Amino acid sequence: MKGSSMNTHMGNIVIDNEVIAQYAGSVAVECFGIVGMAGVNMKDGLVRLLKMDSITRGISVSLNQNKLILDFHVIVAYGVSILAVADNLIDSVKYKVEEFTGIEIEKINIYVDGVRVID
Repeated sequence: MKGSSMNTHMGNIVIDNEVIAQYAGSVAVECFGIVGMAGVNMKDGLVRLLKMDSITRGISVSLNQNKLILDFHVIVAYGVSILAVADNLIDSVKYKVEEFTGIEIEKINIYVDGVRVID
């Protein structure tokens, strides 16, 4: 189990990175302009929209000196400002994940891997 940990006066708390990725992904898909997480096939270079049950494959979580680094591979809606969507995503995820885990976020990297028209 690869996880992020913190020490408290009562003992150690370890949060699996998969749990953090799942929560961050659910927060991200609620943001305006985000269609979903992107899965990239390295062999073919194809980008596809991930379903909700495999949303964590579009998110990478790492820990650097007790601070989280999150990488998001997203697909955005056609016609929206990518800068506005990215700012909204960063603000929402930073606030909610820090509140959820109690671990500070050092950096959030956003990779826009595709654009989709929403029906």
